[in-house]
Amino acid sequence: MDSSTNSLDDASADGSADFPDRASMMEVRLQAQDDEITLLKSSLADALRRIRLHDQLLPLLKQQLIAVNPGAARVLNQVCSPDGCMGSKRLSSSSIVDGVCHSATSQLSDSIVTNANGHIGSPVSMMPKPRPATLDRSTQTEPTLPGQDDGLDRVPLHRRAQSLQLEDALPPGQTLVEGTRAKLHRAPGLEEEEEEDEDEEDEGGGEQEKELSWTSSVEEPIRPTTIRCLQREDFQDGSCSSEQLGSASIRTSDSNLSSRSGPLSPIQEGEKKPLVRRNSEKLGNPERQRKRLDKKAASSANLLTRSPSLENRTKELIAGAGSPGSRRGTYSQEQSIKMFIRGRPITMYIPSNIQNYEDLKMEPPPERLELDWVYGYRGRDCRANLYFLPTGEALFFIACVVVLYHINNRTQRHYHKHTDCVRCLTVHPDKVRVASGQTAGVDKDGKPLQPCVHIWDSTTLVTLQQIGLGSFQRGVGSVAFSFADSGAFLCVIDDSNEHMLSVWDCNKGTKHAEVKSTNEAVFAVEFNSSDSTNIITCGKSHVYFWTLSAGQFTKKQGIFGKYKKPKFMQCFVFSLTGDVLTGDSEGNILTWGKSAADVKTLGKGAKETFQIMRQTRAHEGSVFTLCALQGGTLLSGGGKDRKIIRWSADLAPERECEIPENYGAVRTIADVDGEELLVGTTRNAILRGTFSDGFVAIVQGHVDEMWGLATHPSQNIFLTCGHDRQVCLWNTEEHMLDWCISLEDYGLCADFCPNGSVVSVGLSTGRWMVLDLLTKEVVSESIDGNEQLSVMRYSPDGSFLAVGSHDNFIYIYNVTESGRRYTRFGKCNGHSSFITHLDWAKDGKYIMSNSGDYEILYWDIVAGCKLLRNRFESKDREWASYTCVLGFHVMGVWLEGSDGTDINALCRSHSERMVAVADDFCKVHLFQYPCPKPKAPSHKYEGHGSHVTNVCFTHNDSHLLSMGGKDTCILQWKVIGGGAGDSRERLASASSASTSSPEPASS
Repeated sequence: MDSSTNSLDDASADGSADFPDRASMMEVRLQAQDDEITLLKSSLADALRRIRLHDQLLPLLKQQLIAVNPGAARVLNQVCSPDGCMGSKRLSSSSIVDGVCHSATSQLSDSIVTNANGHIGSPVSMMPKPRPATLDRSTQTEPTLPGQDDGLDRVPLHRRAQSLQLEDALPPGQTLVEGTRAKLHRAPGLEEEEEEDEDEEDEGGGEQEKELSWTSSVEEPIRPTTIRCLQREDFQDGSCSSEQLGSASIRTSDSNLSSRSGPLSPIQEGEKKPLVRRNSEKLGNPERQRKRLDKKAASSANLLTRSPSLENRTKELIAGAGSPGSRRGTYSQEQSIKMFIRGRPITMYIPSNIQNYEDLKMEPPPERLELDWVYGYRGRDCRANLYFLPTGEALFFIACVVVLYHINNRTQRHYHKHTDCVRCLTVHPDKVRVASGQTAGVDKDGKPLQPCVHIWDSTTLVTLQQIGLGSFQRGVGSVAFSFADSGAFLCVIDDSNEHMLSVWDCNKGTKHAEVKSTNEAVFAVEFNSSDSTNIITCGKSHVYFWTLSAGQFTKKQGIFGKYKKPKFMQCFVFSLTGDVLTGDSEGNILTWGKSAADVKTLGKGAKETFQIMRQTRAHEGSVFTLCALQGGTLLSGGGKDRKIIRWSADLAPERECEIPENYGAVRTIADVDGEELLVGTTRNAILRGTFSDGFVAIVQGHVDEMWGLATHPSQNIFLTCGHDRQVCLWNTEEHMLDWCISLEDYGLCADFCPNGSVVSVGLSTGRWMVLDLLTKEVVSESIDGNEQLSVMRYSPDGSFLAVGSHDNFIYIYNVTESGRRYTRFGKCNGHSSFITHLDWAKDGKYIMSNSGDYEILYWDIVAGCKLLRNRFESKDREWASYTCVLGFHVMGVWLEGSDGTDINALCRSHSERMVAVADDFCKVHLFQYPCPKPKAPSHKYEGHGSHVTNVCFTHNDSHLLSMGGKDTCILQWKVIGGGAGDSRERLASASSASTSSPEPASS
């Protein structure tokens, strides 16, 4: 970055930066130093190559001068070292020729005078003295030789010397072999200046070829040879006396060599005649060489100026680098901005219609989100989490939301004051108050959040008490209200290693007693319905009977005696007689009761014990739930056999039914009116029905992590897919599942064809398929690679389908026959990591894509899936959709300290007024669009209990859909508020100097 770079935010480089920040800064500083050293080495190597080349040419010039004038050998021996180099200072070609020429005019009696600067001066002679040469470069002239007048050719001596050719130094008949010829190379970094020289030469007449820089040594040393005799007409025409043999010889040589390309015309003083270069090996005009060297020196200076200096790199670090995961931006006057992710700079080009980037003001969007519907139910790994309230609402939870679903009106209300996943639920004896406990979770910095229990009013959804904040570890596993005293106490078991059992005063919110229960898993806890001092817990291989007295607990373990001890005690209820009925993993219902102390066996002081009074075989597999009904009847739900059995008070089976296999096993049962039941299943469904009429699903959901989400282009439906190998089509108006099919592999991405008749689904194996929405049949399928697919995207007109894969390629297909026929069109090859997101331009010709190593690439699809090397050209392009998480217009969505994976997905609304973001911290954000500045404000919404994997607006922007990962929850948000206008008007008003040009496009 050059010195004109301005910082957008330098707060990240203060004195309180921690060690990783400083280490990152030092690493970049060292890299800057390495770059500058490399550049200086290159310049030095270029200079050394030039010096070495001239050193190799000096012996040749010496041999040529000796051949022309043997008397010059004595002078050369005095001023030259044995290796051909000057003893004090190097001989310039012009001074050597000058001195030799004058010595040739009086070689018998005149002496050669050497100047103090080491150059050979003019000789003392009886001939007229030449006009002295001017030493100033700007007014430099050549000395006039005797015998030269206005009518003779005035050829500068330095031009004569430098016009000597290597071929002339060879014996007659011998030519210069290509292998011994010096190689010519362009100096690194100087190509631009050489191209400029070529342009100048073309403008000056176009006859002279561009001279190349001598930048490397000769492959074989040039051996001195004698110069063949040169006889020209101008040597005998009397224009030069016999004493001027040397000068004439040199001039004749120059004329002879130049005549190969044409006769040498007279060169007047101050004139500059271009020389015809032959074989690109002749040394050029020294004045031209000097100018060329000056240009190349300036070029090196330009390279140094263009390359970031240490000072500028440090400023850039302080301004933009921040922490290794910083996304701070730096702004340059070249209309580009950098953001940093994990220390890697990502350049964003500012669109042409933004003139004053720093004047843009980021504000939250006027639109807001309101939770409208929750799809799913957590029955896979939770127990006793389904209740029926007198208001006609079913009470259950999923993710961080407790749902109150009216089973007749088909409406939902939500309690969403929890900060992490809800794990347990119970209803107060008054059937109004509800207690719900949550897990601890972690915040965005990885710090654990404190679990707690909320007691809230199910009518007003107002929180009445927050119990145990800071007292529980990991989470709350089970909760229960007392019954005998009208729910004055709440019993809680946390998820710590000791599974602490605590009793709390519900009105005061204070802890009444606490004890370590067991190191084994605990599944359920309940107060005795007739005595609040008695508490029962069950779990892995145990049933404990607790007695609370004066704030102290005493524990008695249930004795299995002659009965087989099951691995798990899954659930329990109280009978009308006060006995405890447990359901276990062996499929039995055990009846527990008190027995008198066995004094004979245990001796005096033995106390009463709890033993198994009766064992009843109930189900094949586990008994997951027991539900006591009025009149003493009992309901049991089986796991493996998926049966619901109704038992009489004396545990005689009365009726039974089996739920469909696709819903899974029975997890919990809630009584509606003694006849109608609500059944929660292990495949996250809630069924409603009776023994007579059977059961139908009123709530359904996925059972494993979800990633694929797509909304229909014209209808209020959307499609989801996930690791449970289910593809589900949902209706946003009816809030129901339209259909669901099972696949062989799990789906990860999906997209609707613009005509709305088919949808494509990408799978984990590289295979993708196209489904007909009406018939649910597969109309086309294909395989691209053997790695998972991450994105499917149709072009706006539906003529192309882009398939992004984890094999780093984007596969392009031609789409015909209304989305039912697909033929391979090409493949985009250029990413160095897996594809994460891609979008089509509005004209359907270009693609913007992101990858796992934070690359932003652009592709010309129509031109053959060609990678556009110059990303600057795409800064004003308009995109039909915007789901790429990296781009100029969404740069502000990145949170401080993001590591590149914190944002899983984003989606721009069809109105182009807002953008929704799904992050790794269970949050959904709503930003204004565009949001190109760091630290853009947003509206944040909670509800998910896991990383949010995807977000998508419906076709008319009336709702936003967000999808959790591990929480298997789909949240439907209603978009409220907002006004007229679009992103173009918003951007124009935000930038004071913006042009009224079209919609801002991504860089």
